[in-house]
Amino acid sequence: MFIRRESFSEYIRFYPVVSIFLALNIAIFIVTSLPIIGSQVLYVGIGINYLISDGDWWRLVTPMFLHGGIMHILFNMFCLFVFGPELEKITGKMRFFTLYMLSGIFANVATFFLQDPFYQHLGASGAIFGIFGAYGALIYYTRNTMPQLRQVILPIIVVSLVMTFIQPYINATAHITGLIVGFLIGLSYFNPKRIISWRNRSN
Repeated sequence: MFIRRESFSEYIRFYPVVSIFLALNIAIFIVTSLPIIGSQVLYVGIGINYLISDGDWWRLVTPMFLHGGIMHILFNMFCLFVFGPELEKITGKMRFFTLYMLSGIFANVATFFLQDPFYQHLGASGAIFGIFGAYGALIYYTRNTMPQLRQVILPIIVVSLVMTFIQPYINATAHITGLIVGFLIGLSYFNPKRIISWRNRSN
């Protein structure tokens, strides 16, 4: 289910939304790694709560596409690369786009309201946890018919949550909010016909 066997061209054709998000994140990371211009782009887009209060509302969106280092972007893009395609296939392109964006935006909004004015944040983790949350909703609907999905996803969610609270410099507010938002959106997305169709394709 989560083992990718597609060629590069097939991956882009089958999962265009995931591919666009991967390309955007990687391209922007490369730009922010450049001398001079990189630090300027990073500063304009990073989430800084007091600047959001002053009217920089775009900072509720732009942090989703910025990363603080190579390991940061590698982890997030690996999760998107592996877990995004199946969810895009189940939900459809526009629904996956909406899920990803709303999870990330609400994670940033929660960070704005719950963290102090000088708090700074960046990364796609809120949206990634939204993907995990949506899978949580799928597990809820298929709990009696697809135990293998539960066996894969639940440990990943648990480990990710544990790491959220034991690693330094992690925006736990964004992770928890993204997970909850993704779960709630997933509950509204999945219906028996869609799940049966996806399960038949997976089998």
